[in-house]
Amino acid sequence: MNKRPSSLKLLANQIGYQNRRFRRNVMAAFFTLAFPLMFLLLFGALFEGVDIAPGVEVAAAQFYAPGLAVFAAVSATYTNIGISTAISRDEGILKRTRGTPLPPWIYVGGVVGSGIVLAAFGAALMLTVGVLAYGIEFDWANLVPAVLTFVLGVASFSLLGLALASVASSGQSAPALAQATLLPVAFASNIFISVRNNPPAWLELLGDVFPLKAFADAFFACFDPFREGSVYEPWLLARIAAWGVLGALVFWRKFTWEPAVGGPTRSRRRR
Repeated sequence: MNKRPSSLKLLANQIGYQNRRFRRNVMAAFFTLAFPLMFLLLFGALFEGVDIAPGVEVAAAQFYAPGLAVFAAVSATYTNIGISTAISRDEGILKRTRGTPLPPWIYVGGVVGSGIVLAAFGAALMLTVGVLAYGIEFDWANLVPAVLTFVLGVASFSLLGLALASVASSGQSAPALAQATLLPVAFASNIFISVRNNPPAWLELLGDVFPLKAFADAFFACFDPFREGSVYEPWLLARIAAWGVLGALVFWRKFTWEPAVGGPTRSRRRR
């Protein structure tokens, strides 16, 4: 009698399968990895310093490397998970998977696990380039806070990616929905520009409402050379976690394995 593979092995296989799908998608790989790296190299060459507080300036790469690491991580989780899951649903992959002996949580775990692996790779790439090419400063005593902040951030944005797939009307609409809810917010979230010095009230509110700014600021705190004392940002971490819980609730209530449009059936079979 053949022994059934363990859940851990099934999950690892599913993560590997999702990673292979990602590598074959040139556009997804470009916008997840090459796009933020291109901005890091561009900003590092164009700008000498960035104001992070009144009268306080850091080297451009010191500001941009952590922020673009966060952006790469969010692209790998929120954007990539949301778009790929919505497209898989439209193509009937989710429906066929639902009809196999593979436990549903293994498939979802593979999607999320792949996103987390890609997020870690993308962030490591940004920070490695920042250290080797621009000599950004990092106190290794801040490693644990940086890792914990990063893990919480990618977990929350993975859940938000599943929520995105749940509310997207189709796989075709998912990319537009993802970019419309990410790129404008990124400009108000200390990713491409610093908005710490007396920004307009509406711009500050836009950044404060959504979790990207909280993720970027909490992660940058671990790389801030002027920071004294603890680098943990409990209030920012709480905001990130709250958005993750919201994403999980939307996923739980709205997610369907059936094609949203154009499928053989329009019934909504829940998990």
